[in-house]
Amino acid sequence: MIDYKQHITINSEVRFGKPTIIGTRITVFDVLNWLANGMTINDIIRDYPELEEDQIKACLAYAADREHKIQIAS
Repeated sequence: MIDYKQHITINSEVRFGKPTIIGTRITVFDVLNWLANGMTINDIIRDYPELEEDQIKACLAYAADREHKIQIAS
């Protein structure tokens, strides 16, 4: 599994503290929403050439880890 911490950051001064891809203003939510709406990784990279495949996969890993932590807390 990708270590999302190498690609995702949370900074209260960027996008209201939402998790973003390091070096961009693109949020994890943005990427997950694009994927949920049918875009492929290649589609996203074509539209946002500043992104790399590992960064997109890091968004998925972040979401999976967060979901796992929610389940444990329940």
